[in-house]
Amino acid sequence: MRLNLFWKLGFAFFALLIAALLPVDYYAQRALRRDYEQSGFEQLAAIARIALASPPPASLSTTHIEDSASLREWVAKMASSGVRVTVITANGLVLADSQSDPSTMENHAGRPEIRDAFAGGAGQSIRHSVTINRDLLYYAVRLPVANAPPVVLRFALPLQTVDEEIFEFRRRLWLASLIMLFVTGMASLLISRSFSARVERLRLFSHRVAEGDFRPIEADRSGDAMEALAGSLNETAARLDRTIRTLTEERNLSSAILGSMVEGVAVVNGAERLVFANPGFAGILGLDVPPQSGSALVEIVRQTELIEAVRRVLKGEPRVEAEIVTGTLRQHFFAATVASVRAAETSGAVIVLHDITDLRKLERVRRDFVANVSHEFRTPLTAIQGFSETLLAGAINDPENRVKFLEIIQEHSRRLARLTEDLLMLSKMDADRLDMEVRRLSVSQFVESCVESAQRPAAEKDLRISVNLQDRLPDIAADRRRLAEVLQNLLDNAIQYTPSGGQIMVSASAENDEVTITVSDTGIGIPQVDQPRIFERFYRVDVARSREVGGTGLGLSIAKHLVEAHGGRIWVESEIGQGSQFHFTVPVFDAERPAIRLGH
Repeated sequence: MRLNLFWKLGFAFFALLIAALLPVDYYAQRALRRDYEQSGFEQLAAIARIALASPPPASLSTTHIEDSASLREWVAKMASSGVRVTVITANGLVLADSQSDPSTMENHAGRPEIRDAFAGGAGQSIRHSVTINRDLLYYAVRLPVANAPPVVLRFALPLQTVDEEIFEFRRRLWLASLIMLFVTGMASLLISRSFSARVERLRLFSHRVAEGDFRPIEADRSGDAMEALAGSLNETAARLDRTIRTLTEERNLSSAILGSMVEGVAVVNGAERLVFANPGFAGILGLDVPPQSGSALVEIVRQTELIEAVRRVLKGEPRVEAEIVTGTLRQHFFAATVASVRAAETSGAVIVLHDITDLRKLERVRRDFVANVSHEFRTPLTAIQGFSETLLAGAINDPENRVKFLEIIQEHSRRLARLTEDLLMLSKMDADRLDMEVRRLSVSQFVESCVESAQRPAAEKDLRISVNLQDRLPDIAADRRRLAEVLQNLLDNAIQYTPSGGQIMVSASAENDEVTITVSDTGIGIPQVDQPRIFERFYRVDVARSREVGGTGLGLSIAKHLVEAHGGRIWVESEIGQGSQFHFTVPVFDAERPAIRLGH
């Protein structure tokens, strides 16, 4: 406390010294400047009297007076006393000047000292000179001229001298003051040094504690209040250390648990402001950065159902469950559980968001699959049943129609068989039970064999199939039979959806460690909105046309599964009326890896 008192006294002395110096500096500066200005005007007035006693030549009425050598000599003579001399006519024209070219100087009729001189015989002012860019003292007197209007003789002195004197005075004043302050400060330092070291040790100890270093300070044996304070601080630091260690362990455990959760967890206080949110919460809501603590819930959450559930809990309900949907094009479904949290006098709510998108997607796929399978089976079964009943009703004795009816029954039976076979293959793929024997396969031989099989149906529709393969294509690692199903399916689709007279091209190129095979056609094309879904089971762009050509709606889905089973990928590029391009990739054969057989 004594040290604090000394510092207060030192600060008070310093403030008092500054308070005394500031007005002294201010009034001294004004007094010096006023005395210099007064003496400067007196000097200029004396020079003006001398100039009036020995005026310039009598040729002042000449229009081109700047050419008069005698006037210039007179001006130079008067300026030898250290002042600036200017001769000005009644209309403000500068006839001569000791420091500037009169032809470059502006009209001086509006200068205050010139107006006063013409009006009362003498005038003075202090202002900035635009011609020489300096502050000057101006003194002007009127000089009568015989047989002509009077002229004004103006004399000027710079203010630089007074500024220098004022600066020197202030420098000495402040230097003396600083010396006094230094001496006083040294005296205070010597008096308080015995306390400052001990206080500094306590300050450093407090700083260490604030930064998390709880090592005790070594207490001195002085036996005064400072020693008791050091002991109290050591005890406080030890307690803080134990408490912080416990809280840190609990916080780390909670953070690890919440951070590893895929569910979104957030805590909201009674004012509907966020207290905590884990990374999963930000990811579910699609936030670029995690929300900051203290942010309003309505600024983060856009789902009214979730906000309403939180408000219901904050109003008193113990638990509210809801389902929210995020996204527009790609929707995600979440089961939201909001529970009440109360601690002491504060209340809030805990939000838990559980992703049920896959569950909803599986439910939708299941519903669509059941509906599509039922629909696909219903059509051929209805036809088979109908024509069978017709035959049993007596049409079997009609030689003309019974063969036709039996052919229809046979065609729909084959369609059922194809559909059943495709469903069984998809079932094996889903169960990872599809047999695949991956071996070395030549791309050119593989493509040519598939194209040869497609030439006959293409020729029937007047379609031309061409092959364009990159030179020196590497061999691929594939199951020839399964991969042929992929390419054959793409060729069949191209033949079915390309009008007569069109063209189909099969091309292949190698890049990095994979070969890309492309089937291009000049067919009807696929709308952009349907392209992301054409590889789904039973999805058809043109349902009527697909059934007309006998498609099951599973070909592209099977092709996708087979390509992915080879470790490749498949995609489509298409425009309406411009045709389509189906691409799929197959890994390049690696001689170091032997042929393998996949499946169970």
